[in-house]
Amino acid sequence: MYTKYLFAFIITLWFNIIISQSISMNKSNMVINFSSQSNIDDWKVVDDVVMGGVSASEIVLDENNKAVFYGHVSTKNNGGFSSVRCFLNTLNLKPYSSFVIRVKGDQKNYQFRVKSSSNDYHSYKYEFSTNNKWQEIVIPFEKLEPTFRGRKLNIPNFSNQLLEEICFLISNKREENFKLLIDCVKLK
Repeated sequence: MYTKYLFAFIITLWFNIIISQSISMNKSNMVINFSSQSNIDDWKVVDDVVMGGVSASEIVLDENNKAVFYGHVSTKNNGGFSSVRCFLNTLNLKPYSSFVIRVKGDQKNYQFRVKSSSNDYHSYKYEFSTNNKWQEIVIPFEKLEPTFRGRKLNIPNFSNQLLEEICFLISNKREENFKLLIDCVKLK
């Protein structure tokens, strides 16, 4: 009699574990998902003013709960970039091979950047173009090239080890206004 209840208990426990693991796996592939509960204060704007430039940008949530990264890039004083970064708790990327970003831009080119460690001096970048429509862009890890202050480094491309920082950057070597809407960043 107890065997029947024990067997039912084990089956129920096993089923709950399987369900909770599949739910957590589905949630774990989402790195950033903007919503009404998003804290935009987790994002930090870094413009070329850190090097004497005069570019200026902001990030806000719009009425549809999408992040809006916008501003003006200036090439004055040897400037020419605007960026927005988010520092993350360390994520293990071993089960994944790509990032997927969902963005809507203004027909300008942008960069998606990542760091394995927020203490690294270099980051890994992937350049993408926008087309005034929502786009889902798949970025294989091996396509993220190492860079430091605009120069490609002679080290291997990004690997699927760890992630501590993501960044969106614009630097097209010209004076321009820009606006990039960001919906989410996922792992695939």
